[in-house]
Amino acid sequence: MKNRKFNLTLMAVLGVAVLLFTAYRMMLTTPSEELAPEARVAAILEQGGCISCHTSNPELPFYAKLPVAGDLIAKDIKEGYRAYDITPLVDALENGTMPNPVDVAKVEKVTADKSMPEAKYFLMHWGSQMTDAKADIIAAWARDYRTAYYNDGLAGERAGEPVRPIIPVENIDLRKVALGFDLFHDVRLSVDNTISCASCHGLNTGGVDNHQYSDGVEGRMGGVNAPTVYNAVFNFVQFWDGRAKTLADQAAGPPVNPAEMAYNSFDEIIAKLSEDPILVARFEEIYPEGITQASITNAIEEFERTLTTPNSQFDKWLYGDNDALTAQELRGYELFKEHSCATCHVGPNLGGETYELMGLRRHYFEARGTDLTEEDNGRYKETKDERDRHRFKVPGLRNIELTWPYYHDGTRLTMEEAVSDMALYQCDAELNDSEIMDIVAFLRTLTGEYKGVKLTTENEYGEIFHHDHDHDHDHDHE
Repeated sequence: MKNRKFNLTLMAVLGVAVLLFTAYRMMLTTPSEELAPEARVAAILEQGGCISCHTSNPELPFYAKLPVAGDLIAKDIKEGYRAYDITPLVDALENGTMPNPVDVAKVEKVTADKSMPEAKYFLMHWGSQMTDAKADIIAAWARDYRTAYYNDGLAGERAGEPVRPIIPVENIDLRKVALGFDLFHDVRLSVDNTISCASCHGLNTGGVDNHQYSDGVEGRMGGVNAPTVYNAVFNFVQFWDGRAKTLADQAAGPPVNPAEMAYNSFDEIIAKLSEDPILVARFEEIYPEGITQASITNAIEEFERTLTTPNSQFDKWLYGDNDALTAQELRGYELFKEHSCATCHVGPNLGGETYELMGLRRHYFEARGTDLTEEDNGRYKETKDERDRHRFKVPGLRNIELTWPYYHDGTRLTMEEAVSDMALYQCDAELNDSEIMDIVAFLRTLTGEYKGVKLTTENEYGEIFHHDHDHDHDHDHE
């Protein structure tokens, strides 16, 4: 009996000792307050072993050479790097540059959830566990980062939100805008004078045409769903596959695309437009070189920079109007964040900041059950890097209630369907009907105003634009 009591006492003492030692180790691994915020975050990511899985060339531990452990580690690294490459974030922290807001949101989310590092990692690496103290350090860093990065005036508890209000673009040349508006609606940019930019990106239909695939000249059809032109200025690249770096680069694509406007070259377009003496004079007034590919696409780009839709209900809430959203809409936003939607759909456009894999948690294309197309390859079309296969520029969610059908392949007709399936394939989450309706209610609050009028499918924005700007040709800048 005495031996048993002794053994129990000894076990209790040893248990307490282990707990105290673990707490001590964890205390030691919380980065010093003397470090800069970026250095503290970098230290936490290093301690957590993030670079061990979420990079193309990780440093492997010694036990990675063991038969069973090696296979598990190889699988974790493959899946981790496929999901997320942390290298750009680590480089930004070490170099003192601004990281991508999606990187910030992703790290903030997994640390807040304590879902990373996984137990099988921190059981082998003492001190790597995510603690409340570490999560608080990252949350404070993310909040301060967003305040500096966006400079959009959010204050109080909403200053740290991953979704930001729209601020209209400044330094607009209104002469170029007016010319770009006309070119955007000019069917002469198509070889048979039937298709304009507005044919696929109607300003009175949410900046899209509400077709699965858009019609080109002679009944030809594209192979990808047309994204909205509204708020495209906030995208880091253009097109689903990111092949255009700027709005001007994007504007140069459709006129010489055989499935869209079908010219052989811009020389043919320039020759046709040069037959219009009034148009020639307008170009020469603004551009000394006259009508060129660069001046055509620059004017369209300048016009598209004005296609922002601020003052949505959600923007009003972000700026402090607590009555702007209903209880259901607020629940939807919280679910949007809870299910990691706000790690990719961030910023003023709720997207357009990175390329992400379509089918992160479940295989979207296998489930779709139709033959793959060239467009389904996404970013891989441009890079030929296997990691980029099925990776697409994340679409913005502004005015989403007007921009059906959804996804790059236009296969989802309703927001309810799109939300349910996105949660399934990207997050492995099966939402119930109530959750879906709450998230959809939130998404409807993202519809904003164009030229001071709430965006709908019934407004004639061409008339509004001309009414506002007919007298602006004499002014260079606003």
